Amino acid sequence: MKALYLECAMGAAGDMLMGALYELCPEKEKFLQDMNALLPGVTVAAERVTRQGIAGTHMRVSVHGREEGRHGHRHDHGLEHHHEHRSLAEIEAMIDGFPLPQAVRASARRVYALIAQAESEAHGTAVGEVHFHEVGALDAVMDVTGVCYLLRLLEAEMVCASPVTVGSGTVRTAHGLLPVPAPATARLLTGVPVTAGDIEAELCTPTGAALLRTFAGSWGAMPEGVIRGCGYGCGTKDFPRANCVRAFLVDTGEQAGGPNDAVTELKANIDDMTGEALGFAMDRLLEAGALDVSCAPVYMKKNRPGVVLTCLCRPADAGRLAAEMLRHTGTFGVRRTDCVRYALTVSTGTAETVYGPVPRKTGTGYGVTKCKPEYDALAKIARGRNLPLEAVREAFFRTE
Repeated sequence: MKALYLECAMGAAGDMLMGALYELCPEKEKFLQDMNALLPGVTVAAERVTRQGIAGTHMRVSVHGREEGRHGHRHDHGLEHHHEHRSLAEIEAMIDGFPLPQAVRASARRVYALIAQAESEAHGTAVGEVHFHEVGALDAVMDVTGVCYLLRLLEAEMVCASPVTVGSGTVRTAHGLLPVPAPATARLLTGVPVTAGDIEAELCTPTGAALLRTFAGSWGAMPEGVIRGCGYGCGTKDFPRANCVRAFLVDTGEQAGGPNDAVTELKANIDDMTGEALGFAMDRLLEAGALDVSCAPVYMKKNRPGVVLTCLCRPADAGRLAAEMLRHTGTFGVRRTDCVRYALTVSTGTAETVYGPVPRKTGTGYGVTKCKPEYDALAKIARGRNLPLEAVREAFFRTE
């Protein structure tokens, strides 16, 4: 099994993650060609640099020939360059226009949705009112998109990361002088193992934290196996130790028949909510990033009928989603169980049917391959053509 391990001993920023993954990428020319076709006047280049005697790659994003002051691991001139302020809707519209695979665009949107949620909580504004400053700059958008694209090209079956070194001190931002980790970064890292380290600087940026939260399924030591590649992604500043993220591709062998993913189950017994209120709570959990939410009927003490509400999530999201369960249900406590699971590697595509294109999801692994259509697309076609849902479903499988 191909595992990707991200070593964040010097924190994480979008450009550093992109540089480390670029060094592992088997299609470097294609990656740069595609990235440089996304936005007029915006270019991405891979530069060989050294940090404390260690060679690596710095991904330089230039806007009309000038590299912007990086949003994290800042240049010494800090926020000297002016950045436009963009809303989440504006950034999502920009990403949706990129000629990249749909899965890459969807991942980039998820990263920015996480950042927007963290910014709204940190600064007391609604998500729709959040305007990105540093992380809304074009270099940040390219960093996020580039990392999402590289992960797609690498096709790792599992992504895990080390504890994250966040740094200490203060950092100057568009919001003023903020403590390290910045408030939004701290919220993004809720549930993630971290350490301050001994360097007084912002080592983990909001962009880096959001990318790790989106893709890392577990945290801790490197998985056992054979190293197939190692990439070094370098930041812009020099520190007493090499300022880089290391990315390892590890063949875990199989381990090849064992669990390949880490998840957390949150559960609560509930007997004092209406069906409507429970449905609302389930919707809110899904909106907050739960992988799955379900309810099962049970009999509780004194033979009272109730339900067990189960929320499946990434371990890093457990604390935040447990708080959502407490907020939106009548329970006084939430149980947590950390699990490993056997998960198929999921890819997306489109099937052309007699009724038009239907998005599909394909899972592979453990000697299994299975494919299923997206229900919403089937239902839309069925309603529009006044057909039974099963007729559209059968048309989908006739194309497979």
